[in-house]
Amino acid sequence: MGTLLALAFLVPLGLTLDGKAREEAVADAARRSALVTGALAVSTEPDVVTRAVEASGDDPATRPVVHGLDVDSSAGRADAGQLAQARAEGRSLVVAVDGGVLRLDPVVLADRTAVVEVFVPESAYAGAGGGRWLLLAAVALALVGAAVLVVDRVAARTVDATKDLVKAALAVGDGDLGVRVAPAGPRELAAAGHAFNRMAERFVAARTEERELVADLSHRLRTPLTVLRLDAEALESDDTSVGSFSQAELDYRRGIRRIRQAIVTLEGEIDVLIKTTRKTVATEPGPAMCDVSEVVRDRMVFWAALAGDQNRPHRVIGAQLRIPVPVPRAELAAALDAVIGNVFRYTPQGTAFEVAVSRRDGYVAIRIDDAGPGIVDPDRALRRGASDQGSTGLGLDIAKRVALQANGSVSIDRARLGGASVVMLLADPEATPRQVSRFGLVGRMAREQKSSGRRWPRQRPTDS
Repeated sequence: MGTLLALAFLVPLGLTLDGKAREEAVADAARRSALVTGALAVSTEPDVVTRAVEASGDDPATRPVVHGLDVDSSAGRADAGQLAQARAEGRSLVVAVDGGVLRLDPVVLADRTAVVEVFVPESAYAGAGGGRWLLLAAVALALVGAAVLVVDRVAARTVDATKDLVKAALAVGDGDLGVRVAPAGPRELAAAGHAFNRMAERFVAARTEERELVADLSHRLRTPLTVLRLDAEALESDDTSVGSFSQAELDYRRGIRRIRQAIVTLEGEIDVLIKTTRKTVATEPGPAMCDVSEVVRDRMVFWAALAGDQNRPHRVIGAQLRIPVPVPRAELAAALDAVIGNVFRYTPQGTAFEVAVSRRDGYVAIRIDDAGPGIVDPDRALRRGASDQGSTGLGLDIAKRVALQANGSVSIDRARLGGASVVMLLADPEATPRQVSRFGLVGRMAREQKSSGRRWPRQRPTDS
């Protein structure tokens, strides 16, 4: 292999040197031709031209020959076609002939065009190339010997680095996305190691983004399902066991039953998908930060449209400025959808609600109030949200997990509107650390609501 590489390098180099020797010989011929062309510019007298030719060199075989004047041109080697080409193109030509090459230089005179011919014998440049070939052969032998030593050392380093890269690739293939390699070996193999590490990091990031996207899409599917379920519940009864019905009425009620059963089945499948995806995303490393105000505004675009269909008065408070919190956007959107969805699920149509965002005492508070019947047992509702018995992983369960992920909490209290007030507290990453109770904000809200003197309303069933 080393010999082939040396030959692949030296053969073109040798040819280049031969070409250079020929160029030098032709350049020397151009200098001799210039002596004659300079004389022609002064005078075209035969005696003057002859003296210029004799002065250009001692070797009669390589002296210039002038064609087109009243001087002897019998020693010339160019044929009529080559001379005519030089006159027609009006520039110097180098043409090959037997035994060497010719340089033809046209000279425009007053009434005609003369051509100065200079012969360059092959011996003028072939001999120099032979010596260079001997030198190149010696260099080739030296290169082969050095290549054997260098390749042996490089091969040892390459094999070790390649083994590490192969082991890391197999580990990633087996699911260990945390494995990385220490780039080593030749420059190209070290670059491959760096590329492998970047690939693994991007693979981890891409998989995390993909799973977060699946989780977000699952939560977004859960939201329109709430609309479908509410519309299905507004349909007539699907009971066919009591009373007598025509065949068309039976088909109609059975169709309603299939729609409701399909919605329940689809809700169950999405619940499983949400729980599975959330567990996977929770184990993935990486930054988790979002803007509470942006999430609230985005989700209220959907809920406001549904509230308009159900004649529900609603408003958003404090979601104008950017308020960052240390949770993924998809997680916060899911928690917000789940809590607002409970308002639509457990309160009659036309019931008012509001969503408020505030930050105080090192925490960001997201409060969802409604004017509905309230919650029977807030403590029990929060305990159910923390367990896995009878809970779908939605509702307060999602809200509580998101809050705990942000070093916060969830509480249920009496709303200023008269119904339930669900407050999510999330740690404020931009707040100055202070020794305060994280429940101070919730207590302050409760005191403000109690000072209004409103009666506790009738309560609604515990959500899940």
